[in-house]
Amino acid sequence: MSNGHQSPASPSANGSSAANGTAPHLAPASTSVAAAAMNGSYVTHAFIQVPKTVAVLGVAFSGGQARGGVENGPQTLAEFGLHQQLRDLDWNVTVDNLGRPIGKLKNPRYVSAVCEHVANLVEQHARAGELVLTVGGDHSIGMATISGTSRVYGDNMCVVWVDAHADINTPLTTDSGNLHGCPVSFLMGLPGTDLPEFKWCKPCLSPDRIVYIGLRDVDAGEKRILREYGIKAFSMTEVDRYGIGKVVEMALDHVNPNRDRPIHLSYDVDALDPSVAPATGTPVRGGLTFREGHYICEALHETGLLAAMDIVEVNPALANGDVTQLTQTVAVGCSLVRSALGETLL
Repeated sequence: MSNGHQSPASPSANGSSAANGTAPHLAPASTSVAAAAMNGSYVTHAFIQVPKTVAVLGVAFSGGQARGGVENGPQTLAEFGLHQQLRDLDWNVTVDNLGRPIGKLKNPRYVSAVCEHVANLVEQHARAGELVLTVGGDHSIGMATISGTSRVYGDNMCVVWVDAHADINTPLTTDSGNLHGCPVSFLMGLPGTDLPEFKWCKPCLSPDRIVYIGLRDVDAGEKRILREYGIKAFSMTEVDRYGIGKVVEMALDHVNPNRDRPIHLSYDVDALDPSVAPATGTPVRGGLTFREGHYICEALHETGLLAAMDIVEVNPALANGDVTQLTQTVAVGCSLVRSALGETLL
């Protein structure tokens, strides 16, 4: 794949299978990415202290949905060399891994406990003036990461949510019961989310401070919520109609019209077309191309306002033992992060 970003490394075949939740071993990306520091961006970061530091939080968590393996995402991206790739872009890197979950999946008390802990970690690093990069794990952790950044930046913060799905079901509207489809409703304090188990998650996101890009698989109940609350969403129809450059411009005009608010980018790799990122839990055809997906990250970096980023739903187990699919998905996850943190094509 010729794309101007670091190409996937050649994996070392070891015969391990993803079927049992373990992923084939990946060799680190080539150290040639070090050249990115020479070609990287020199954008001044409005909300990040100097020397600039990115705090990488590895959240090995799959409790918000039913498909195992997504908890292996943080380790797999780390093994592919993500941390060194960020150092090569002239970032100081601190790593704060949550570790593997123990307990019953899809248990709301368990999901809540993990998310509360993650929110505290995000807040801690954001208060230190670090850009917080959270590597999931499933997208239920979005309620944790955005809660954490909102404690530091308050109502001034805005969210760009890149996803095939709106993730705004409530406990009253969800058909699956999967909490990775509900984080935005908890952040907004929608009816039905005032559960005792989630009392720590205070409403912190108003409808005019979030914008979606890439939607194409939205439940009927979610469509009603988006319309009722006037939440701005750019589906793939708008991407096709206007082009990704115009969509990103319109998205920022909506949530950050004066370009002065800190931005939390929450990026689900299933926003990308499955041909680009196949190893994910809920792939949907007709998604963002490789370049469209990266342009979003590049444009947000150029604002100098990026304060936090989530990269979620890379699931090594769903490569079905196909090292090519796994390498492709992990490589694109790493390159999205690099683009958001300053890697440029020239």
